[in-house]
Amino acid sequence: MFERIKGKTIFITGASSGIGKSIAIVFAEYGANVVISARRMAKLTEVEAQIKQTSPSIKVHKVAMDVSCEESVKSGFESLPSWAEDIDILVNNAGVSPGVELIKDLSSENMDTMLNTNIKSVIFVTQQVLPRMLERDTGMIINIGSIVSTTPRPTAGMYSATKFALSAITQTLRMETNDTNISVVEIKPGIIETEFNIVRNFGNRAASKKFYDAAPSIPPSDVAEAVLFAASRDPRCIVSEITVVPRGQAHPLFVQPKSSKNE
Repeated sequence: MFERIKGKTIFITGASSGIGKSIAIVFAEYGANVVISARRMAKLTEVEAQIKQTSPSIKVHKVAMDVSCEESVKSGFESLPSWAEDIDILVNNAGVSPGVELIKDLSSENMDTMLNTNIKSVIFVTQQVLPRMLERDTGMIINIGSIVSTTPRPTAGMYSATKFALSAITQTLRMETNDTNISVVEIKPGIIETEFNIVRNFGNRAASKKFYDAAPSIPPSDVAEAVLFAASRDPRCIVSEITVVPRGQAHPLFVQPKSSKNE
């Protein structure tokens, strides 16, 4: 069934690390050509090298792009090679959650960062891809959300709000394209061990490690496999939503501590 993505072109935001990087690698392994975008070109070069090592025949294009800036997004898409002009699968993966802050302490800077990166970017990037999909009457848009899109969590109120908004955007896109052959999917991860939590702790790796030492988590490759599954369905079938959590996380606020499993 995964052969259905062979020869397809996939565009991934936030592809320099974590979930986005894992998605690029697994899709390349199954024969998809990949466009990887992020702000850090050096990291994208590393991802490209890793893909070429395991999948040498795959086409890879790197785009240094700040998805929170509309002009940067437009410029990035203008730089695409001819083979990537028609995107078959768009994965809106880029997202951030800077800080562990109560609402009363939330800074306007962090609010703007999350609004721009987690919400506006999805619109900016989708607007560059969706018109061509509509012209061809085919394509798939996969938005990486979060399980906190239905249940907010203390100290992550603004991040939760942006993921609530992303779900609204995803559902709206699904309705607006319902009379076409375009599929719209939302993937909702739980606790995933990535650089995301380092950013959330303002670069404090020790605090991030302490969190992962205490709570169950899964690697980003598990999420990438869920994305691959959704993208490789028969055209008659749409897997519209997938929740991916580690064993021990029954709910955003109900997590079995690692230590209790060993007692």
